[in-house]
Amino acid sequence: MPFALAPITESFFDDAPTRYVIDVTVPAAPDHVWSEFARQNTLDWCRALTRVTYTSPEPHGAMTTRTAVLLGGVTVHEQFFIWDEDPAAHRYRHAFYGRDATVPGLKHFGEYTAVTPADGGGTRIVWKFALQMGGVALPAPISSRVAALAFGSVKRDTVRHFGG
Repeated sequence: MPFALAPITESFFDDAPTRYVIDVTVPAAPDHVWSEFARQNTLDWCRALTRVTYTSPEPHGAMTTRTAVLLGGVTVHEQFFIWDEDPAAHRYRHAFYGRDATVPGLKHFGEYTAVTPADGGGTRIVWKFALQMGGVALPAPISSRVAALAFGSVKRDTVRHFGG
C-alpha cells in the first residue's frame, strides 16, 4: 500500500534532515552519461534497484513521472520538478520528489542529479538524495550506516558502469 509523500523544492537537498551525496568523476562523455540517466529502464546498473520506468511519454521534462522499484520491493512513484538540458554546454540536471512510497513513516524523499563536464575530461556526476521521516525514525547512527551501505552500492555500481 503506498503512503503519500509531500512535495519538496530544490532547497530540500541542502536542508533535509537526512542527506547523502555522490560526487564522482567518470571517464565517459557527459552526453552519454546523461543519455543513460534519461533513458527508459535507467539505473539498471544499480544492484539496489529492481526497475526504474518512466511513466510519461518523451520528451521528458518537469512534470515527468517515473516509478522505481528497489531491491526488496519498495516502490516509489516520482514526479520531476526540475529537468534542464543544455546539450551545447554538455550540462544537464533533473530532480524529483516522491509522490508516494510503500514505506510507512516517510514524509519527504527526493533525488537530484547533475551531469557536467569534469575538469581534465570525462564527466562529473553529482547525485543528491534527501529524505525526512515523519514521527519515529531509526536512531541517526543506525540510519546513517544503512544509508551509507545502500548509497555506497549505488556509487560503486555507477562508477563501474561508466568505466571508472
